[in-house]
Amino acid sequence: MQLITALTYVLPHRFLSSLARKLAYSSNPRTKQWLIDTVVRKFDVNLSEALEPDATRYATFNAFFTRALRPGARVPDTDPRALAMPADGTISECGRIGFAGEAEHEDPGHIFQAKGHGFSTAQLLGDAEKAKAFTGGTFATVYLSPRDYHRVHMPWTGTLVETVHIPGRLFSVGVDAVGSVSRLFARNERVVCHFDTDFGPMACVMVGALLVSGVETVWGGVEIPPYGGPVTRKDYRGKGIVLERFAEMARFNYGSTVIVLLPEGVAELAPNLHSQQPVRLGEKLATLV
Repeated sequence: MQLITALTYVLPHRFLSSLARKLAYSSNPRTKQWLIDTVVRKFDVNLSEALEPDATRYATFNAFFTRALRPGARVPDTDPRALAMPADGTISECGRIGFAGEAEHEDPGHIFQAKGHGFSTAQLLGDAEKAKAFTGGTFATVYLSPRDYHRVHMPWTGTLVETVHIPGRLFSVGVDAVGSVSRLFARNERVVCHFDTDFGPMACVMVGALLVSGVETVWGGVEIPPYGGPVTRKDYRGKGIVLERFAEMARFNYGSTVIVLLPEGVAELAPNLHSQQPVRLGEKLATLV
């Protein structure tokens, strides 16, 4: 375990994330430009894909970080049966729910994390009953680095049913932490988004991380912060909120992870997907069976 990962066990996660949020929304010209220039340089951000390619035109660091892409920079896979990759990033892990790597797991709701670590679907969703719908199904975990486009889009057309803000820790979600911190994604603060689709339920989980200053959805605005507090459920049944395949769903105000859950027998993951593979929004995530 690297030192920075070990330190996250004792660091004041929420206090640091609150400070990061203040910096991200600062309109002080010198502060915001220093932050933007540092990230562009350190992470080799490709601003030519952005709707606004001039790094000096962003009012705040957060405006830069949640920047829109120019039209045509990302397009959905042309296969009408393809579920779209929800974000730019790297596949942390993907596969069958109920399997640990290649081996079947004794818990049929098990989701593999890395290096022997995992968690249950019930722990991730904070709801044992809703987790049953995904037993034996498919999952994909996509990590967004600071260089990536930070808006998350719909893998498939769905009607919003419910969101659940689950308080928790704010561990780093980098490679070392994912390989070292047990049940990391089921321990971190997160927003679970439940959708009904023409193939059944689909869940998209927006997982927070250390220094992540917020999660927003297109229908509800800011979901995180507040940090901590009680589990908060919002019922959208009957509201008629329908998001089309590839439409923007949510955004991170700093890099983190999105996890997509699908029921058993619905879709097969794209055969080329594997751990640590770079991916782009709109590429084929899976194909409907």
